[in-house]
Amino acid sequence: MTLATPTLHTARLRLRPFTGADADPLFALHSSTHVMRYWDSPPWTEPARAGVFLARCRTIAEEGTGARLAIDRAADGAFVGWCGLTAFDADHRSASLGYCLDPAMWGHGYATEAAHAVLRWAFDTLDLNRVQAEADTRNDASARVLEKVGFVREGTLREDCVVNGEVSDSWVFGLIRRDWRPSAGPAAAG
Repeated sequence: MTLATPTLHTARLRLRPFTGADADPLFALHSSTHVMRYWDSPPWTEPARAGVFLARCRTIAEEGTGARLAIDRAADGAFVGWCGLTAFDADHRSASLGYCLDPAMWGHGYATEAAHAVLRWAFDTLDLNRVQAEADTRNDASARVLEKVGFVREGTLREDCVVNGEVSDSWVFGLIRRDWRPSAGPAAAG
């Protein structure tokens, strides 16, 4: 079963399927030690990793296990980052949310806006009952984004990752359909 990757629009953003033209900004994003400091994988060192990421985006959509969307700023088309769902399970009506933004775009509410658009699609179109997310316990900014869109911190995965050689914990967040509160603002599929 294929999961069609949508194009979503918000007041300030366009979330769309990735194209080959996204390889350079993806590499710049994922090769940053600052961006990747809380990830469970090291920064990319080879530009070819962007091609692997793009191929994986196509594969998860074709397999029906997820959809990752590039985020552009609507005003000027600037690449903001990406947001998407993985571990999509139609039988259990669940998936996992993830996102990664360029540091120049941090602090403007773009992560919250993009996550909200993807969640609206997840609950309204995909009819999910639960969306889960994880964040390194040192990443307070990501935890705030998740809480702003309605996630509840459900627990801690102790020493579940090794980040840059350092063992770290992750928080598990969950958002279930009955707690989902779509806020004002357009996030229509287009």
